[in-house]
Amino acid sequence: MKVPVSWLRQYVDLPAELSTVDLAARLTAFDLKLEEIVSSGISGPLVVGRVLDLVKEEQKNGKTINWCRVDVGAYNDPSVPDAPGEDVPSRGIICGAHNFAEGDLVVVSLPGTVLPALGFEISARKTYGHVSDGMICSSAELGVAGDASGIIVLEAGSAQPGDSAIDLLGLGEEVLDLEVNPDRAYALSLRGVARDAAIAFGVPFHDPADLDAVTVATDGPGAYPVVVEDPSASPVFAALTVTGIDPSLPTPAWLAQRIELAGMRSISLAVDVTNYVMLELGFPIHGYDRALLKGPLVVRRATAGEKLTTLDGVTRTLTEADALVTDDRGPVGLGGVMGGEEVEMTPSTTDVVVEAAVWTAPMIARTARTQRLSSEAAKRNERGVDPTLPARAVRRVADLLVEHGGGTLEPGLTLLGTPPVPADIVLQTDLPARITGVEIDTVTAVEALEVNGCEVAVDHDWLSVTPPPWRSDLTDPYDVVEEVLRVVGYDRVPSLVPVAPAGRGLTFAQRLRRRAGYVLAGEGLVEVKTFPFAGPGDWDRLGLDAADDRRRQVLLENPLSAEEPGLTTTLLSGLLRSLVLNVGRGHADVHLTETGRVFFPQAGSAEAPIYGVDRRPTTEELAALDAALPHQPHHVGVVMSGERIRSGWYGTGRRAEWGDAIAVVQHLAAALHVEVEVQQAQLQPWHPGRCAAIVLDGVTIGHAGELHPQVLKAYGLPPRVVAAEVDLDALIAAAPEVGPRPEFSSFPVAKEDLALVVDASVAAGELERALATASPLIESVRLFDVYTGDQVPEGKKSLAFALRLRAPDRTLTEDEIRSVREAAVTAANETSGATLRT
Repeated sequence: MKVPVSWLRQYVDLPAELSTVDLAARLTAFDLKLEEIVSSGISGPLVVGRVLDLVKEEQKNGKTINWCRVDVGAYNDPSVPDAPGEDVPSRGIICGAHNFAEGDLVVVSLPGTVLPALGFEISARKTYGHVSDGMICSSAELGVAGDASGIIVLEAGSAQPGDSAIDLLGLGEEVLDLEVNPDRAYALSLRGVARDAAIAFGVPFHDPADLDAVTVATDGPGAYPVVVEDPSASPVFAALTVTGIDPSLPTPAWLAQRIELAGMRSISLAVDVTNYVMLELGFPIHGYDRALLKGPLVVRRATAGEKLTTLDGVTRTLTEADALVTDDRGPVGLGGVMGGEEVEMTPSTTDVVVEAAVWTAPMIARTARTQRLSSEAAKRNERGVDPTLPARAVRRVADLLVEHGGGTLEPGLTLLGTPPVPADIVLQTDLPARITGVEIDTVTAVEALEVNGCEVAVDHDWLSVTPPPWRSDLTDPYDVVEEVLRVVGYDRVPSLVPVAPAGRGLTFAQRLRRRAGYVLAGEGLVEVKTFPFAGPGDWDRLGLDAADDRRRQVLLENPLSAEEPGLTTTLLSGLLRSLVLNVGRGHADVHLTETGRVFFPQAGSAEAPIYGVDRRPTTEELAALDAALPHQPHHVGVVMSGERIRSGWYGTGRRAEWGDAIAVVQHLAAALHVEVEVQQAQLQPWHPGRCAAIVLDGVTIGHAGELHPQVLKAYGLPPRVVAAEVDLDALIAAAPEVGPRPEFSSFPVAKEDLALVVDASVAAGELERALATASPLIESVRLFDVYTGDQVPEGKKSLAFALRLRAPDRTLTEDEIRSVREAAVTAANETSGATLRT
């Protein structure tokens, strides 16, 4: 909401010495947050000038310029060279516009003037064979609304040469651009902001709606006929008729200036007046050209498929949820949102029917969104307006049209319906103090509410509060508490750090999730957070089959994007989008990780119940809520592209490989003291020959490996990107409360290498586990070579393992070492038919 400060001061007696900055600071503390203070930024001698002489000169390039002698009063300089006349002091100025003549009053920027719209300081300069000592300005050069094709011609007699054009045109006006919360609809008006300013500074408030609207009798002979068929759509409807408006009369300069400063465009007197009163009172008003209306106005619901062309020139298809204003020919307005093109007021309109109606706020919000039509009227009506204002609003518009347009107010006010009565709110007198932590007694609370227009009755320890009609946001005791605190001052709320109760801290699962984060960071991975939304396009890019369970999503009622209608079932969709973004910005080596929830719908789950907010749900109610929730475990996702070990002066690096993705999961499991198995697997989106399943106690809890080339092509990623995803909750559930105690031995280690020949289909991990369990003296087993070639039979491969042997209490003898070696070979043979390679 843009609020011109001079307009605001008309309704509230602010201190004369109060600066705009201090005013904005106090309003921000009063919950009307300042976005910015807007001003023209023009400085220097911008003055009114009278054109004394005008000589047209045609140039060689075919352009015709005007060489002007301009009287600028006290700013005249008789010494200006080459001035076209010496009888009256003046300034010579070149101008290329042709919409003015000798004797006209114009706006002149003299040397030293800074015009932000141009971005430089005006100076005297030689052009077209003359020295132009300034510039005659257009509206575009001053940054104001108007015809930019020609210069500004002021009304005759409105000023004298040398007068300040900054003051005359209001270019020195400061405007507060306020951010208005959706629940404070009253603040979308000068009336609402002025009332809050009066409360904030404790000064008198002059209500612009405080006028006698009933001096026009209802249902008089000039009252325009109106029928409200659906009072649920419009509970209050008012109309007045003004005839005989002189279409040649312009909008008064002060009125046009105010609506333009408030962010609207001046169009014509009748339109400008309705916009002015809407900005002033916060009540949307619509005017119809009476000559174009056919029969009475009727308020009803639209029929499905009915069409209306609105003032923006768009033909709209309506639904039964939309409200219409119609006449005998059909729809003439989309109720509470925008009028119809057929009965639009034009600059030639002489007779106007002025309408002000209360519309049901949820209905307007729905219509504005379904029609994608966010008008100034809809913005106010969807938040709720003061239902007592319709008669006053139409009378205010009529008075301005009579005063400035020469019109005649027809006898008879159409007024249908009665404003709804706000419901009383009952609360205990100590509730404001208990909720806010501020000492607020009953007297202070009552005074704070009464200055806001509330009616308050005190009955022992209880308050009964009747909100004013313009405060539809006050509906429960806690709204009342907020209103009291707003007046008392948010700055009085004590800043106290809550004392943590003893014996609490992070849960076991929270501690392990933090440990997992440290491990992933230690692996050189950068943590990202992505939106947990996905859709069919993601599943197609990941190459998921139509029957893949990961395509079954929890769908959202109101998704942010139609392309991502549900919650994701895999972290890889978001991680790969992040990887695409980073690679696209020139990062070659990107290693990302994310820890977050994935969501799986549960077959047969009940619909989630909706409880009130007046109490804590019971244990049974919470259990019902939990039962309706989808299964949503924590997962860890990893993607790596480019070099895993960076190249440098020390030598060539190494690209990330499928084994790196597996190693990250193994290191994560080891940090949680959980033993997992790595088995060959095939699952999209991984490469079928480079994919491993992560198995815990016989259950697959994740996969790791290299992504399928078709997946990388679909995302536009470089080849050989690797990824992993594992169920973190499953790892945490298997983790012991205390990890195993490490055992140390001071005795020397014995090292043995074994090269075993096995079938090509045998997994190295299977053989490694058999060796590790062959003897308690085997401290560790590590695969260091895989060989296939001439020295190995066809269909076989050689796996070479390094064994470390050690006893905790002695040095191993050669016989013990030989015995352990033989036990390891025997275990390998029994497990996978391995033979010792010779």
